[in-house]
Amino acid sequence: MTDIHAGYGKIQILRGVSLKVETGRVVSIIGPNGAGKSTMFKALFGLLRVTEGRVRFEGRDVTNLPPRDLLAAGMALVPQGRNVFPLMTVDQNLRLGAYIRKNDQQLEEDIARVYEAFPMLRDARSKRAADLSGGQQQMLEMGRAMLLSPKLLLLDEPTLGLAPIVFKEIFRMIERLREQGQTILMVEQNAAQALEISDYAYVLELGRNKFEGTGAEIRTDERIRRLYLGR
Repeated sequence: MTDIHAGYGKIQILRGVSLKVETGRVVSIIGPNGAGKSTMFKALFGLLRVTEGRVRFEGRDVTNLPPRDLLAAGMALVPQGRNVFPLMTVDQNLRLGAYIRKNDQQLEEDIARVYEAFPMLRDARSKRAADLSGGQQQMLEMGRAMLLSPKLLLLDEPTLGLAPIVFKEIFRMIERLREQGQTILMVEQNAAQALEISDYAYVLELGRNKFEGTGAEIRTDERIRRLYLGR
């Protein structure tokens, strides 16, 4: 995405944000509250109109395409908060999330892979989503997105509201996805931990790019540690 401007009515939130995600990499977006991180995801995924700038995906201009078209193109979003179907079982949630797929045989194989990647979901496959822990619900959302075989997986605050022991497991799963070749763009409040597993990172402030560099560079920069990491 290049020079993206977007906002809500007359309130401009993004003021020229640019970023790039290379295939097979984990890229993190960090910054203070109000920096425009989640707004950027909404603009990227067609949930908020881009007023200036362009979004390109695999060489194609996808600016302001609706989410369904972006899903079909290979982009999947796991939004902030828990967005499961509470009265459905884990297995039903996964199958409903894959509704745009056509090949049922391949779907069964991919569901088996999700259960292999998230053993806690396999053990709870017959439970209602409402009866899962917050961490299990987050795993369910990630597994559901993976059934779409996304070329780019967008994770908006994947550890929001989770206990430290749980969000460490979520980060381990993100690392495993990267090892399998998954490309991930992530907004994350636990900035220090996110930077440890990120190949590259951007720092946003007041809707603009403030810093960028490898995860290690951003994590060890004294200015960034003092201003954004609380160290």
